[in-house]
Amino acid sequence: MAENLDLVLSAKSEIGEGPVWDFRRHALYWVDIPKYLVHIYDPATGVDRTINVGQEVGCVCPRRAGGLILGMKGGFATLDIESETCRLLFNPENRLPHNRFNDGKCDPMGRFWAGTISTRKNSKGQREKGAGSLYCLYPDMTVRTMATGLTTSNGMAWSPDAKTLYFIDSSDSTVYAFDYDVETGDITNRKALITIPATEGKPDGMTIDEEGMLWIAHWGGGKITRWEPAGARLVKSFKLPVPQVSSCAFGGLHLDELYITSARIGLTEEELKSSPHSGALFRVKPGVKGRPEPVFAG
Repeated sequence: MAENLDLVLSAKSEIGEGPVWDFRRHALYWVDIPKYLVHIYDPATGVDRTINVGQEVGCVCPRRAGGLILGMKGGFATLDIESETCRLLFNPENRLPHNRFNDGKCDPMGRFWAGTISTRKNSKGQREKGAGSLYCLYPDMTVRTMATGLTTSNGMAWSPDAKTLYFIDSSDSTVYAFDYDVETGDITNRKALITIPATEGKPDGMTIDEEGMLWIAHWGGGKITRWEPAGARLVKSFKLPVPQVSSCAFGGLHLDELYITSARIGLTEEELKSSPHSGALFRVKPGVKGRPEPVFAG
């Protein structure tokens, strides 16, 4: 376990997810998907404010115009954090009532990318295969379908040179790399980069540091790992006191803190007794800095 791991909030989130640091407001946004909550955590005061948006919310990013952009059960939406007004914009999957948005991030040009998953599972608890897609919301509020045939669309990160999009499909435990055109947003040449063994849990959320190394949360593996994309080399690993580690994001005034979300959904009473902090928000100083997350330009 990381020696300097802090328990920031004992939030008891069902599925804490999607942390993103707003470097303008010095605040951390994150969500609890099935509780319909957007969290706004201010580390200066220790206050964690929550806004109930009325439906499952998978991801959140700050907007240049103010407020937040969301990926929700009902599609893309905006949230005014002062009035707490949530407004749906467009649902590219309105004919797929069992789908919802999951993870999402903004790219270097301020476009908002978010992927979908099916909430239907078979008798083995496996999601409907290939039912999800990856979408891009442009600042003019137009939407493009970027990839299809996904099952559990999850973590995303862009390389420092803006030539590669890293993307996780948790269903096959794989981190993929796409060639990325920063000007158009086009992605091509998808290839498998890192595959996580089943004994290590499923790769879930992901971020990238200033050195271009990937940080991956292991759902069911109880840890965070750091990888060098060139050669898919494992560089570092540290355990957390919870099994379902869901995502991570760099934050703090100097972007030298790694915030980590977790979940308690599906855990038995015995498992919760042995890992009572499941669903908490954690923080660690990993010895490396992150990069400022882009805001949605719309």
